[in-house]
Amino acid sequence: MTKLNRDILYLILEELQDNKRTLYSSLTVNKTWCEIIIRILWRNPWKYLINGFKEFSFFVVIVSHLSEESKNELKFQGVDLPTASSQTLLFNYISFCRHLNLNAFDKMFNTVKYHYSNSTLSILKNEIYNLFINENTKFTHLYLPQKFYYRFSGAQKCFSEIVFLSCNTNIDYNILDELTKICKSIKELELLINVNNNNFGIARLIDIPKNLVNVRFLANYPNSYRLWANYYDTNNESFHKTLENSLIKRSNTIRNLKLNKQPTVNILSSFNNLISLELDCGCSYEWNEWNSLENLTLPFLQILKARYIPVKYLTSLIENTSGSLIEVKIDYTTHDDIENRKIIQAIYHNCPRLKHLKLVIRNKNFSELEKLLINCQSLISLYILTNDVEFDWNNLFKILTKLSPNNLFKFKFFSSYVSPSLESLEIFLDNWKGGNSLSVKFNNIKHTEEYSDLIEKYKAKGVISKFDR
Repeated sequence: MTKLNRDILYLILEELQDNKRTLYSSLTVNKTWCEIIIRILWRNPWKYLINGFKEFSFFVVIVSHLSEESKNELKFQGVDLPTASSQTLLFNYISFCRHLNLNAFDKMFNTVKYHYSNSTLSILKNEIYNLFINENTKFTHLYLPQKFYYRFSGAQKCFSEIVFLSCNTNIDYNILDELTKICKSIKELELLINVNNNNFGIARLIDIPKNLVNVRFLANYPNSYRLWANYYDTNNESFHKTLENSLIKRSNTIRNLKLNKQPTVNILSSFNNLISLELDCGCSYEWNEWNSLENLTLPFLQILKARYIPVKYLTSLIENTSGSLIEVKIDYTTHDDIENRKIIQAIYHNCPRLKHLKLVIRNKNFSELEKLLINCQSLISLYILTNDVEFDWNNLFKILTKLSPNNLFKFKFFSSYVSPSLESLEIFLDNWKGGNSLSVKFNNIKHTEEYSDLIEKYKAKGVISKFDR
């Protein structure tokens, strides 16, 4: 029974793995809770490093794992370790790590580099790498920085179960050779693509794994179009074609794809089994170059996320799905009222199973929003964006209270200009007849005592479960 209770507790706490605050507050419940939570937190500790203080504290914990022999040897070589690193640790935290994020290592070393000379810091780096990369550790996720030259000697066991790999396309040839020998079980690959000096051999990371399911091609754009134009040459285009042709070979197994640059060749039509497509073109000069989406048919697509992609192409893509979309999130798309009306129509005509929607809504197209709420009865969350100078909040709230599907309870509102008045918000909350308490977020709601009192009033009534601004 004790073992069973521990296993059940682990499953419950596992569900809270992304809720750092709750996990931290639960560490002191008892020894069993602490042991389980520490394992969860240290599975991927790098995601908690958000400022220099935490990175230095993390550095102290890591060097505390060094053996006394290693510490003495470092001291002999002139490397002074923090005094706190001599304290005895309660756990072997490194043994719990399953994510090895060497980009985070670079940030951590930048935090402490002023305490060491270049030569002593290099010695210390090597010792810390050895703590993680050895026959006694085993990782599932590996993140490599742009310039990384540490040799993975003795790492066959350490990386034999890697399912996620993130690396830069100018990776060192020797490191790439070692990775292709070791990382054969990759299911998810993230490639950060440079504009030049790319390693063409990196295509092997696409060719070798048999179970590659998720792929992210993220081009590292220069800051200006002119700079990009100067760098972009036929060699770079050839490199993109090499990667894309390798990707086509895996089109039957790949289910999730993210791109931030339109493919050099039309590869998207090959991905008939794609479930998730994310397009994020943060580069404005490529704004009108996504015409490859216009006649694209993805019959099994369930998730579509797009930023800075022309609405007319996204409308065409949605029209060519077969009703399987359950999540559509579109923002940072400059378009007029007519294009806005067309994409709303495409959604309510072709997405009957839709659960999550993020979209610009204009005053002139409230009638189309009404039809969307009527046709998309599975909606759970709705994120409305607007850049109308005089957005009609009263009318919007009236439509939502009247026509929201039974399961719709999560709302986010982003307005570039005007926030709802206290009176219109109160009417919305007072008239809400949904079966679930509301989760609501506004980007620019006023921070006043009157608004705070109003929110607390409707929280007490059970109308609101969560409110953010």
